Amino acid sequence: MLRELALFGALAPSLLLYFLAAIVLFVIIDQLVARLGIYRLFWHPPLARFGFFLCIFSALVLSTQS
Repeated sequence: MLRELALFGALAPSLLLYFLAAIVLFVIIDQLVARLGIYRLFWHPPLARFGFFLCIFSALVLSTQS
């Protein structure tokens, strides 16, 4: 995992890149899951969405660790 990244002359934490990538992946997968109607199976769909985003974000960060 990178420690920091130069972004337009300012240093930004590397987690920002992982966060932005996770948002993009989440939006794409979330639309697919919503069209299939899978969120109807959950008691609290917003909580399921949040948990799903955390899983994507964690998988991105853990996949780049050595």
